[in-house]
Amino acid sequence: MAPNIIAIEQELNVVPEDFRLWVCLHEQTHRVQFAAAPWLREHMLEQISELSVSIAAKADTLGDRLQHALKVLSTGAKQAAAGEQPAEGTTGSLLELFRGPEEKAVFSHLTAVMSLLEGHANVVMDAVDASVVPTVKTIRQRFNARSKSRGALEKWVRKLMGLDAKARQYTDGAKFVRAVVDQIGMEGFNKVWEQAGNLPTEEEIHQPDLWISRMDLSRA
Repeated sequence: MAPNIIAIEQELNVVPEDFRLWVCLHEQTHRVQFAAAPWLREHMLEQISELSVSIAAKADTLGDRLQHALKVLSTGAKQAAAGEQPAEGTTGSLLELFRGPEEKAVFSHLTAVMSLLEGHANVVMDAVDASVVPTVKTIRQRFNARSKSRGALEKWVRKLMGLDAKARQYTDGAKFVRAVVDQIGMEGFNKVWEQAGNLPTEEEIHQPDLWISRMDLSRA
């Protein structure tokens, strides 16, 4: 079992067997997603490659961007450590500080896809009842409460490292999946796995009605 999984289960003080099964269900859902959409793996690899090439092409300006990033982050760290709200522009992740306009479209697309995948897996996990994972309600409650107890500096560091963005992918994606399924049913939602053009945009993740309209879907 991965050390990070053990660390979290101990932090939450939950039943190890139940927590590990809960996590395994999440990962198994990802396997099902990629099986339902065989094209998805290659599509994501292409997008990641495009993003990497674009960033690497700007290697000659790395020094200037790093110097600017350090100044920005230093300001944000001092404010967070003092319990103050970091000033606008000092709370982005490291990746955000280094990406330029050319990378924004690809990054936005990847963010939307990851939100879909993680959110869908979260919805599946939440559908599991006590007959499968006896302490599932306790696990979910403690897992959700975990983020509320962090201090200002820890929250700032998490945002810097992009960990907050990862957490939002779970919640934003789950809201999208639930909203779509509620409106047009699971069959309508499953259209998302048919082709790359059916993947939601980042805007659609936050406004599911836009995706439903673009797909020309309505509940029969």
